[in-house]
Amino acid sequence: MDKEISIKEVRKQKSKNWLIGLAILVGVFLVVWWVRMALHSSVNKSEIRMAVAEVGTIENTLTASGEVQPEFEQVITSPITAVIQQTFLDAGSNVKAGEKILELDKEATQLTFDKEKDEVDLKKNKVVKLRLDLDKSFYDLKIDDSIKAMKIASLKADVENAKRLQKAGGGTREAIETAEMNLRIAELEKKQLENDIKIKQQTMQADIRESELSAKIQEKQLMEYQTKLQKANIVATRPGVLTYVNKNLGSKVSEGEILARLADLGSFKIIGAISDNYADQVKIGMPVIIRINDTQLRGSLTNIQPSVQNNILSFDVSLDTKNSNLLRPKLKVEVFLVTAAQQNVIRVANGPAFKGASVQDLFVLRKDGKAEKRTVKIGLSNFDYVEIKEGIKVGETVIISDMSEYKNTKELDIK
Repeated sequence: MDKEISIKEVRKQKSKNWLIGLAILVGVFLVVWWVRMALHSSVNKSEIRMAVAEVGTIENTLTASGEVQPEFEQVITSPITAVIQQTFLDAGSNVKAGEKILELDKEATQLTFDKEKDEVDLKKNKVVKLRLDLDKSFYDLKIDDSIKAMKIASLKADVENAKRLQKAGGGTREAIETAEMNLRIAELEKKQLENDIKIKQQTMQADIRESELSAKIQEKQLMEYQTKLQKANIVATRPGVLTYVNKNLGSKVSEGEILARLADLGSFKIIGAISDNYADQVKIGMPVIIRINDTQLRGSLTNIQPSVQNNILSFDVSLDTKNSNLLRPKLKVEVFLVTAAQQNVIRVANGPAFKGASVQDLFVLRKDGKAEKRTVKIGLSNFDYVEIKEGIKVGETVIISDMSEYKNTKELDIK
Protein backbone atom coordinates (compact mmCIF):
# COMPACT_ATOMS: atom_id res chain seq x y z
CA MET A 1 0.00 0.00 0.00
CA ASP A 2 1.48 3.32 -1.11
CA LYS A 3 2.21 5.91 1.52
CA GLU A 4 0.79 9.35 0.87
CA ILE A 5 3.55 12.06 0.45
CA SER A 6 3.01 15.15 2.52
CA ILE A 7 2.62 18.56 0.98
CA LYS A 8 5.77 19.72 2.84
CA GLU A 9 7.93 17.09 1.22
CA VAL A 10 6.49 17.84 -2.21
CA ARG A 11 7.40 21.49 -1.83
CA LYS A 12 10.86 20.55 -0.60
CA GLN A 13 11.44 18.35 -3.66
CA LYS A 14 10.26 21.09 -6.01
CA SER A 15 12.62 23.60 -4.37
CA LYS A 16 15.48 21.17 -4.78
CA ASN A 17 14.70 20.70 -8.47
CA TRP A 18 14.55 24.46 -8.98
CA LEU A 19 17.99 24.88 -7.36
CA ILE A 20 19.49 22.15 -9.53
CA GLY A 21 18.04 23.76 -12.66
CA LEU A 22 19.34 27.19 -11.64
CA ALA A 23 22.82 25.79 -11.01
CA ILE A 24 22.80 24.19 -14.47
CA LEU A 25 21.75 27.48 -16.08
CA VAL A 26 24.53 29.39 -14.24
CA GLY A 27 27.08 26.76 -15.34
CA VAL A 28 25.98 27.01 -18.96
CA PHE A 29 26.17 30.80 -18.76
CA LEU A 30 29.71 30.68 -17.37
CA VAL A 31 30.87 28.28 -20.08
CA VAL A 32 29.36 30.48 -22.78
CA TRP A 33 30.97 33.55 -21.20
CA TRP A 34 34.39 31.84 -21.03
CA VAL A 35 34.15 30.74 -24.65
CA ARG A 36 33.15 34.25 -25.70
CA MET A 37 36.01 35.71 -23.72
CA ALA A 38 38.42 33.17 -25.29
CA LEU A 39 37.25 34.11 -28.74
CA HIS A 40 36.76 37.79 -28.16
CA SER A 41 38.78 40.03 -25.82
CA SER A 42 40.08 43.59 -25.62
CA VAL A 43 43.35 45.41 -25.02
CA ASN A 44 44.35 49.04 -24.49
CA LYS A 45 46.14 50.65 -27.42
CA SER A 46 48.66 52.24 -25.05
CA GLU A 47 49.75 48.80 -23.84
CA ILE A 48 50.82 47.46 -27.22
CA ARG A 49 53.28 48.29 -29.99
CA MET A 50 52.13 48.31 -33.59
CA ALA A 51 53.91 48.56 -36.93
CA VAL A 52 52.77 49.06 -40.51
CA ALA A 53 53.84 46.55 -43.16
CA GLU A 54 55.90 48.22 -45.87
CA VAL A 55 58.06 47.39 -48.87
CA GLY A 56 61.81 47.67 -48.41
CA THR A 57 65.14 45.93 -48.09
CA ILE A 58 65.83 43.42 -45.34
CA GLU A 59 69.12 41.88 -44.27
CA ASN A 60 69.50 38.66 -42.35
CA THR A 61 72.12 39.12 -39.62
CA LEU A 62 74.10 37.29 -36.98
CA THR A 63 74.47 39.11 -33.67
CA ALA A 64 78.00 39.60 -32.34
CA SER A 65 79.85 41.91 -29.98
CA GLY A 66 82.68 44.28 -30.74
CA GLU A 67 85.17 46.78 -29.41
CA VAL A 68 86.48 49.91 -31.11
CA GLN A 69 90.24 49.93 -31.66
CA PRO A 70 92.56 52.37 -33.47
CA GLU A 71 93.10 51.12 -37.01
CA PHE A 72 96.82 51.82 -36.72
CA GLU A 73 98.68 51.28 -33.44
CA GLN A 74 102.46 51.42 -33.30
CA VAL A 75 104.16 49.23 -30.74
CA ILE A 76 107.40 50.83 -29.55
CA THR A 77 109.86 48.25 -28.22
CA SER A 78 113.22 48.58 -26.51
CA PRO A 79 116.05 48.35 -29.09
CA ILE A 80 118.55 47.36 -26.39
CA THR A 81 118.72 45.72 -22.98
CA ALA A 82 118.73 48.70 -20.65
CA VAL A 83 117.24 50.36 -17.58
CA ILE A 84 114.39 52.89 -17.76
CA GLN A 85 115.80 56.15 -16.48
CA GLN A 86 112.98 58.63 -17.03
CA THR A 87 109.53 58.96 -18.61
CA PHE A 88 108.29 62.22 -20.08
CA LEU A 89 104.68 61.39 -21.03
CA ASP A 90 101.78 59.39 -19.60
CA ALA A 91 99.24 57.14 -21.29
CA GLY A 92 96.51 59.25 -22.90
CA SER A 93 98.90 62.05 -23.87
CA ASN A 94 98.77 63.52 -27.37
CA VAL A 95 102.20 63.47 -28.99
CA LYS A 96 103.79 65.01 -32.05
CA ALA A 97 106.31 63.36 -34.34
CA GLY A 98 109.78 63.57 -32.76
CA GLU A 99 108.52 64.18 -29.22
CA LYS A 100 110.46 62.26 -26.56
CA ILE A 101 108.50 59.61 -24.65
CA LEU A 102 111.05 58.08 -22.29
CA GLU A 103 114.81 57.73 -21.77
CA LEU A 104 116.90 54.56 -21.40
CA ASP A 105 120.30 54.04 -19.81
CA LYS A 106 122.58 53.50 -22.84
CA GLU A 107 125.93 53.22 -21.04
CA ALA A 108 126.36 49.45 -21.46
CA THR A 109 125.43 49.58 -25.15
CA GLN A 110 127.73 52.56 -25.67
CA LEU A 111 130.65 50.59 -24.21
CA THR A 112 129.87 47.68 -26.51
CA PHE A 113 129.71 50.07 -29.45
CA ASP A 114 133.11 51.56 -28.60
CA LYS A 115 134.58 48.06 -28.29
CA GLU A 116 133.15 47.04 -31.66
CA LYS A 117 134.54 50.22 -33.23
CA ASP A 118 138.05 49.42 -31.98
CA GLU A 119 137.75 45.87 -33.33
CA VAL A 120 136.69 47.21 -36.74
CA ASP A 121 139.76 49.47 -36.79
CA LEU A 122 141.95 46.48 -35.92
CA LYS A 123 140.39 44.45 -38.73
CA LYS A 124 141.03 47.22 -41.22
CA ASN A 125 144.65 47.55 -40.09
CA LYS A 126 145.04 43.78 -40.39
CA VAL A 127 143.81 43.94 -43.99
CA VAL A 128 146.37 46.66 -44.83
CA LYS A 129 149.17 44.67 -43.16
CA LEU A 130 148.15 41.46 -44.95
CA ARG A 131 148.11 43.25 -48.27
CA LEU A 132 151.66 44.60 -47.64
CA ASP A 133 152.95 41.16 -46.54
CA LEU A 134 151.43 39.45 -49.54
CA ASP A 135 152.75 42.12 -51.92
CA LYS A 136 156.28 41.63 -50.50
CA SER A 137 156.06 37.86 -50.79
CA PHE A 138 154.81 38.13 -54.37
CA TYR A 139 157.59 40.60 -55.19
CA ASP A 140 160.22 38.19 -53.83
CA LEU A 141 158.84 35.39 -55.98
CA LYS A 142 158.99 37.63 -59.06
CA ILE A 143 162.63 38.46 -58.31
CA ASP A 144 163.42 34.75 -57.91
CA ASP A 145 161.71 34.11 -61.24
CA SER A 146 163.84 36.80 -62.92
CA ILE A 147 167.01 35.28 -61.43
CA LYS A 148 165.96 31.87 -62.73
CA ALA A 149 165.45 33.34 -66.19
CA MET A 150 168.94 34.83 -66.13
CA LYS A 151 170.41 31.52 -64.91
CA ILE A 152 168.68 29.67 -67.75
CA ALA A 153 170.13 32.11 -70.25
CA SER A 154 173.60 31.48 -68.78
CA LEU A 155 173.12 27.70 -68.91
CA LYS A 156 172.05 27.94 -72.53
CA ALA A 157 175.29 29.78 -73.28
CA ASP A 158 177.24 27.04 -71.46
CA VAL A 159 175.60 24.39 -73.66
CA GLU A 160 176.54 26.34 -76.80
CA ASN A 161 180.12 26.79 -75.59
CA ALA A 162 180.43 23.08 -74.80
CA LYS A 163 179.24 22.22 -78.31
CA ARG A 164 181.72 24.63 -79.92
CA LEU A 165 184.59 23.23 -77.88
CA GLN A 166 183.70 19.70 -78.98
CA LYS A 167 183.74 20.75 -82.61
CA ALA A 168 187.12 22.40 -82.09
CA GLY A 169 188.40 19.23 -80.46
CA GLY A 170 188.79 20.74 -77.04
CA GLY A 171 185.61 19.43 -75.41
CA THR A 172 183.88 16.17 -74.62
CA ARG A 173 180.40 14.74 -75.07
CA GLU A 174 180.02 14.39 -71.30
CA ALA A 175 180.56 18.14 -70.86
CA ILE A 176 177.79 18.87 -73.33
CA GLU A 177 175.36 16.47 -71.60
CA THR A 178 176.16 17.97 -68.22
CA ALA A 179 175.48 21.48 -69.49
CA GLU A 180 172.18 20.37 -71.10
CA MET A 181 171.14 18.58 -67.86
CA ASN A 182 171.78 21.71 -65.82
CA LEU A 183 169.71 23.72 -68.35
CA ARG A 184 166.73 21.34 -68.14
CA ILE A 185 166.84 21.40 -64.32
CA ALA A 186 166.88 25.21 -64.35
CA GLU A 187 163.94 25.32 -66.77
CA LEU A 188 161.89 22.95 -64.59
CA GLU A 189 162.69 25.01 -61.53
CA LYS A 190 161.53 28.13 -63.37
CA LYS A 191 158.23 26.43 -64.31
CA GLN A 192 157.79 25.41 -60.70
CA LEU A 193 158.45 28.96 -59.59
CA GLU A 194 155.99 30.35 -62.15
CA ASN A 195 153.33 27.96 -60.86
CA ASP A 196 154.09 29.10 -57.29
CA ILE A 197 153.66 32.70 -58.38
CA LYS A 198 150.28 31.94 -59.97
CA ILE A 199 149.02 30.10 -56.88
CA LYS A 200 150.44 32.81 -54.65
CA GLN A 201 148.44 35.41 -56.59
CA GLN A 202 145.21 33.45 -56.08
CA THR A 203 146.01 32.84 -52.40
CA MET A 204 146.73 36.53 -51.90
CA GLN A 205 143.41 37.56 -53.44
CA ALA A 206 141.49 34.97 -51.35
CA ASP A 207 143.21 36.02 -48.11
CA ILE A 208 142.55 39.69 -48.81
CA ARG A 209 138.88 39.02 -49.67
CA GLU A 210 138.48 37.00 -46.48
CA SER A 211 139.99 39.74 -44.35
CA GLU A 212 137.90 42.42 -46.06
CA LEU A 213 134.72 40.36 -45.64
CA SER A 214 135.46 39.83 -41.95
CA ALA A 215 136.01 43.57 -41.57
CA LYS A 216 132.71 44.33 -43.36
CA ILE A 217 130.82 41.93 -41.09
CA GLN A 218 132.33 43.62 -38.07
CA GLU A 219 131.47 47.01 -39.57
CA LYS A 220 127.84 45.96 -40.08
CA GLN A 221 127.65 44.89 -36.45
CA LEU A 222 129.04 48.28 -35.52
CA MET A 223 126.38 50.02 -37.63
CA GLU A 224 123.73 47.85 -35.95
CA TYR A 225 124.88 48.97 -32.51
CA GLN A 226 124.95 52.56 -33.75
CA THR A 227 121.35 52.24 -34.98
CA LYS A 228 120.28 50.73 -31.66
CA LEU A 229 121.89 53.63 -29.80
CA GLN A 230 120.00 56.09 -31.99
CA LYS A 231 116.72 54.24 -31.44
CA ALA A 232 117.38 54.15 -27.70
CA ASN A 233 116.13 57.73 -27.73
CA ILE A 234 112.47 56.68 -27.47
CA VAL A 235 110.56 59.29 -29.48
CA ALA A 236 107.25 59.32 -31.34
CA THR A 237 107.75 58.66 -35.04
CA ARG A 238 104.26 59.97 -35.91
CA PRO A 239 101.54 62.08 -34.27
CA GLY A 240 98.97 60.22 -32.18
CA VAL A 241 97.88 59.29 -28.67
CA LEU A 242 99.84 57.15 -26.23
CA THR A 243 97.70 54.24 -25.09
CA TYR A 244 100.45 52.69 -22.93
CA VAL A 245 103.76 53.78 -21.39
CA ASN A 246 106.07 51.65 -19.23
CA LYS A 247 106.61 53.88 -16.20
CA ASN A 248 108.58 51.41 -14.05
CA LEU A 249 111.59 53.65 -13.48
CA GLY A 250 114.77 51.76 -12.66
CA SER A 251 113.45 48.48 -14.04
CA LYS A 252 115.49 46.54 -16.57
CA VAL A 253 113.93 45.92 -19.97
CA SER A 254 115.15 43.38 -22.48
CA GLU A 255 115.64 43.98 -26.17
CA GLY A 256 112.23 43.74 -27.88
CA GLU A 257 110.21 44.41 -24.70
CA ILE A 258 107.25 46.80 -25.16
CA LEU A 259 107.88 50.31 -23.87
CA ALA A 260 104.90 52.21 -25.30
CA ARG A 261 101.96 52.00 -27.70
CA LEU A 262 101.13 54.89 -30.01
CA ALA A 263 97.69 54.97 -31.62
CA ASP A 264 96.48 57.03 -34.56
CA LEU A 265 93.01 58.22 -33.52
CA GLY A 266 92.28 59.52 -36.99
CA SER A 267 90.84 56.16 -38.03
CA PHE A 268 89.34 53.19 -36.23
CA LYS A 269 88.42 49.55 -36.75
CA ILE A 270 86.25 47.06 -34.86
CA ILE A 271 87.51 43.89 -33.19
CA GLY A 272 84.47 41.59 -33.22
CA ALA A 273 83.67 38.35 -31.38
CA ILE A 274 81.03 35.69 -32.05
CA SER A 275 80.33 32.12 -30.95
CA ASP A 276 82.26 29.54 -32.96
CA ASN A 277 78.90 27.84 -33.66
CA TYR A 278 78.56 30.36 -36.49
CA ALA A 279 82.09 29.88 -37.82
CA ASP A 280 80.90 28.36 -41.10
CA GLN A 281 78.76 31.46 -41.79
CA VAL A 282 81.47 34.04 -41.07
CA LYS A 283 83.23 34.98 -44.32
CA ILE A 284 85.83 37.59 -45.26
CA GLY A 285 84.25 40.43 -47.22
CA MET A 286 80.72 40.05 -45.80
CA PRO A 287 78.91 43.32 -44.92
CA VAL A 288 78.80 44.34 -41.27
CA ILE A 289 76.52 46.76 -39.40
CA ILE A 290 77.81 48.50 -36.27
CA ARG A 291 75.28 49.97 -33.85
CA ILE A 292 76.33 52.69 -31.41
CA ASN A 293 73.30 53.78 -29.37
CA ASP A 294 70.74 54.63 -32.09
CA THR A 295 73.33 55.23 -34.83
CA GLN A 296 74.41 52.66 -37.39
CA LEU A 297 77.77 52.49 -39.15
CA ARG A 298 78.63 50.10 -41.93
CA GLY A 299 81.77 48.23 -42.86
CA SER A 300 83.08 44.88 -44.04
CA LEU A 301 84.78 41.90 -42.43
CA THR A 302 88.47 41.99 -43.42
CA ASN A 303 90.16 39.34 -41.30
CA ILE A 304 89.28 36.22 -39.28
CA GLN A 305 91.60 35.10 -36.50
CA PRO A 306 92.78 31.53 -37.20
CA SER A 307 92.51 30.37 -33.60
CA VAL A 308 89.36 30.00 -31.47
CA GLN A 309 89.63 30.84 -27.77
CA ASN A 310 86.98 29.83 -25.21
CA ASN A 311 84.60 28.95 -28.07
CA ILE A 312 84.81 32.53 -29.34
CA LEU A 313 85.79 33.42 -32.92
CA SER A 314 87.42 36.85 -33.36
CA PHE A 315 87.44 38.96 -36.51
CA ASP A 316 88.36 42.46 -37.75
CA VAL A 317 85.93 44.93 -39.30
CA SER A 318 87.02 47.81 -41.53
CA LEU A 319 84.58 50.71 -41.28
CA ASP A 320 83.35 52.73 -44.25
CA THR A 321 83.48 55.79 -41.97
CA LYS A 322 86.74 55.48 -40.06
CA ASN A 323 86.69 58.79 -38.16
CA SER A 324 83.13 59.14 -36.85
CA ASN A 325 82.79 61.34 -33.76
CA LEU A 326 81.04 58.42 -32.04
CA LEU A 327 84.12 56.21 -32.15
CA ARG A 328 86.33 55.96 -29.07
CA PRO A 329 89.06 53.43 -28.19
CA LYS A 330 87.77 50.49 -26.10
CA LEU A 331 84.12 51.46 -26.78
CA LYS A 332 81.82 48.41 -26.69
CA VAL A 333 79.46 48.21 -29.67
CA GLU A 334 76.83 45.90 -31.14
CA VAL A 335 77.94 44.08 -34.29
CA PHE A 336 75.66 42.47 -36.87
CA LEU A 337 77.06 40.28 -39.64
CA VAL A 338 74.91 40.37 -42.77
CA THR A 339 74.53 36.83 -44.12
CA ALA A 340 71.79 37.50 -46.72
CA ALA A 341 69.77 40.41 -48.12
CA GLN A 342 66.49 40.79 -50.03
CA GLN A 343 65.14 43.89 -51.77
CA ASN A 344 61.54 44.97 -52.40
CA VAL A 345 60.00 42.60 -49.83
CA ILE A 346 57.18 43.16 -47.35
CA ARG A 347 58.67 43.88 -43.96
CA VAL A 348 57.48 44.76 -40.47
CA ALA A 349 59.43 46.29 -37.60
CA ASN A 350 60.84 43.57 -35.35
CA GLY A 351 59.37 43.10 -31.90
CA PRO A 352 58.61 40.59 -29.11
CA ALA A 353 55.75 39.12 -31.13
CA PHE A 354 58.23 37.36 -33.39
CA LYS A 355 59.53 34.17 -31.79
CA GLY A 356 61.86 32.97 -34.53
CA ALA A 357 59.53 30.38 -36.08
CA SER A 358 59.03 30.32 -39.86
CA VAL A 359 55.22 30.15 -39.38
CA GLN A 360 53.38 31.83 -36.49
CA ASP A 361 50.23 33.69 -35.48
CA LEU A 362 50.06 37.50 -35.39
CA PHE A 363 47.29 39.99 -34.66
CA VAL A 364 46.46 42.28 -37.58
CA LEU A 365 44.25 45.37 -37.27
CA ARG A 366 41.09 45.59 -39.34
CA LYS A 367 39.34 48.73 -40.55
CA ASP A 368 36.72 48.37 -37.83
CA GLY A 369 39.40 48.87 -35.16
CA LYS A 370 39.51 45.24 -34.08
CA ALA A 371 42.53 42.93 -34.39
CA GLU A 372 42.20 39.46 -35.85
CA LYS A 373 44.62 36.58 -35.48
CA ARG A 374 46.34 35.45 -38.68
CA THR A 375 48.83 32.73 -39.50
CA VAL A 376 51.76 34.30 -41.38
CA LYS A 377 54.92 32.98 -42.99
CA ILE A 378 58.19 34.59 -41.87
CA GLY A 379 61.34 35.04 -44.00
CA LEU A 380 64.58 36.88 -43.23
CA SER A 381 64.94 38.84 -40.01
CA ASN A 382 67.34 41.18 -38.26
CA PHE A 383 67.36 43.50 -35.27
CA ASP A 384 65.16 46.06 -37.10
CA TYR A 385 62.84 44.21 -39.45
CA VAL A 386 61.18 40.86 -40.17
CA GLU A 387 60.26 39.74 -43.69
CA ILE A 388 56.61 38.70 -44.20
CA LYS A 389 56.33 36.18 -46.99
CA GLU A 390 52.61 35.38 -46.66
CA GLY A 391 49.61 36.49 -44.58
CA ILE A 392 50.03 40.27 -44.42
CA LYS A 393 49.65 42.92 -47.12
CA VAL A 394 51.46 46.22 -47.53
CA GLY A 395 49.84 48.96 -45.44
CA GLU A 396 48.29 46.64 -42.85
CA THR A 397 49.05 47.29 -39.19
CA VAL A 398 50.52 44.47 -37.12
CA ILE A 399 50.75 44.17 -33.33
CA ILE A 400 54.43 43.45 -32.59
CA SER A 401 54.15 43.24 -28.80
CA ASP A 402 54.25 39.89 -27.03
CA MET A 403 50.68 38.56 -27.25
CA SER A 404 51.26 35.15 -25.67
CA GLU A 405 48.47 35.66 -23.11
CA TYR A 406 45.99 35.91 -25.99
CA LYS A 407 47.06 32.72 -27.73
CA ASN A 408 43.53 31.28 -27.45
CA THR A 409 41.88 34.52 -28.60
CA LYS A 410 40.76 34.88 -32.21
CA GLU A 411 39.78 38.55 -32.08
CA LEU A 412 40.73 41.59 -29.99
CA ASP A 413 39.04 44.90 -29.36
CA ILE A 414 41.58 47.73 -29.44
CA LYS A 415 40.49 50.42 -26.99
